[in-house]
Amino acid sequence: MPDAPLTLLVIDDEPQIRRLLRHALADADPESGAARVLEAATGREGIDLAAAEAPALVVLDLGLPDLAGIDVCREIRRWSSAPILVLSARHADTEKAALLDAGADDYLTKPFSPVELRARVRALLRRARAAAPPAADAVVRFGDLSVDLRLRRVERAGRPLHLTPTEWALLKALLAHPRRTLTHRQLFAAVWGNAEGDAPQYLRVYVGHLRRKLEADPIRPRHIQTEPGVGYRFEPDGVTPA
Repeated sequence: MPDAPLTLLVIDDEPQIRRLLRHALADADPESGAARVLEAATGREGIDLAAAEAPALVVLDLGLPDLAGIDVCREIRRWSSAPILVLSARHADTEKAALLDAGADDYLTKPFSPVELRARVRALLRRARAAAPPAADAVVRFGDLSVDLRLRRVERAGRPLHLTPTEWALLKALLAHPRRTLTHRQLFAAVWGNAEGDAPQYLRVYVGHLRRKLEADPIRPRHIQTEPGVGYRFEPDGVTPA
């Protein structure tokens, strides 16, 4: 018996946009191709559908008639780990950072190409399947490095590397969310808790320390990537330097 199609949820108050998204997402599952697309025209309806249907991914427009899109994002993220792709007509880095802080996984500005939308959705679905948080005793390997989370040990080709407590906390936070951009605020909270300070500057310094210790070429890093104006992400398979 074939597997049931993947369920995706679109939350948007414009019928023509929902129609476009429905057609674009109908074959968005990167494994089977087929997908079941549900639609909601308001934030409250979208929250209810997300709770009832447990979709594998949510496409969320910010311009909803009843609730702020960022509040819908926060509410869904409270109890769901499904990727959330936000659609918005605004382009500011500050808004993108706020949405990622609220739990969004990606951000697409209008007008958008259905081809790009489908590609981003497939990438998010692949990452969600591949990026389960490592167990507390897991060993994470990337490049010629291995990180033992239980023993708090980092090795390169079998030789130990020393990390300070702050460097270790930052690396652990990045490893817990592979391929996902973490904002300056999220990383600052994970490493320094409720402390006050200039999060981008603190992180710039300590990411620099980590790159010097972990990357083969700290100037052109492959694994600890910068999202300009937003934050950083860990790429376990590495990114080919430009």
